[in-house]
Amino acid sequence: MARVLVTGASGFIGGALVRALRDRGHSVVGMTSSAAHPLPDGVAQWVVPRLPTLPDDALQRLTNVDVVVHAAARAHILEESAADPVAAFRLVNTEGTLALARACVHAGVQRFVFLSSIGVNGSTSGASVFRPDDLPHPDSPYAQSKWEAEQGLDALIAGSANPAGMTVHHVRPPLVYGAGARGNFALLVRLVRTGLPLPLGALRAPRSFVALDNLVDLLARLVEHPAPPSGVYLVADAERTTTADFIRAISRAMGRPDRLLMVPVWLVQAAAGLVGRREQVRKMAVPLAVDSTETCRKLDWRPMWSMDQALARIFASSNRGEGS
Repeated sequence: MARVLVTGASGFIGGALVRALRDRGHSVVGMTSSAAHPLPDGVAQWVVPRLPTLPDDALQRLTNVDVVVHAAARAHILEESAADPVAAFRLVNTEGTLALARACVHAGVQRFVFLSSIGVNGSTSGASVFRPDDLPHPDSPYAQSKWEAEQGLDALIAGSANPAGMTVHHVRPPLVYGAGARGNFALLVRLVRTGLPLPLGALRAPRSFVALDNLVDLLARLVEHPAPPSGVYLVADAERTTTADFIRAISRAMGRPDRLLMVPVWLVQAAAGLVGRREQVRKMAVPLAVDSTETCRKLDWRPMWSMDQALARIFASSNRGEGS
């Protein structure tokens, strides 16, 4: 069993991951920004208030770690308040990542798993699908900061200052859905719960999504694999769907009727703009298809849950008061 440090351990993805790794028998430490975020039983807590600043005992702590899964990030900023958003994203997502990785190299950590974003590939896959060897085309401050972190990590392990041979693995998921998810998934759930007809039936561009349970299983596989090669790992559910069909799947899982209206996309976007949701609708309307074949091949891995199964699990937990 591995000794694993998970950053962002009180967050949506990090929280699910620390529970999964603990249940699989690993020794898990969760890094959080505050002691006010308690972690599950059996998971040790390391409070680091603000990356890229690391406490004085960082190297000592990291010498007891085999694998770091870096899930902490600045993300989900619907109403940006920073005067310089690019600088704000870089401080946390780029400089914070590289400061932690440099300390990991010095401490002899064997493996660094970086939770990046499919946004590094771009915001739309167009008529094709995204693959791990695509030329990156980040077009948002968030995606740019993730891409710069990936480049910095690759340069770090390629240099002579990596005597222990730490490997780096960039995981790029699309929209992650699960109990407690924010962003577009939470928006779609709220809309379905209203029971009102939704003018989203024309959102038929090919889309990939990934269930939280599938993403966590992939991250655990990167922890447990005997020798995963450094590089980019795209991850998605086995099904490729559309936003309209994803909404239908959510409705089925919730036991709600499917009430989608065929309204032209341009009209939906214009209406969304009136209530400050234009960018959210645009993201749901464009193609964003992911090919995770290489990830499955390299890691001998497959998504453990279908989309319908994952959604059924989400809303079963929600009905018990645990979900979104």
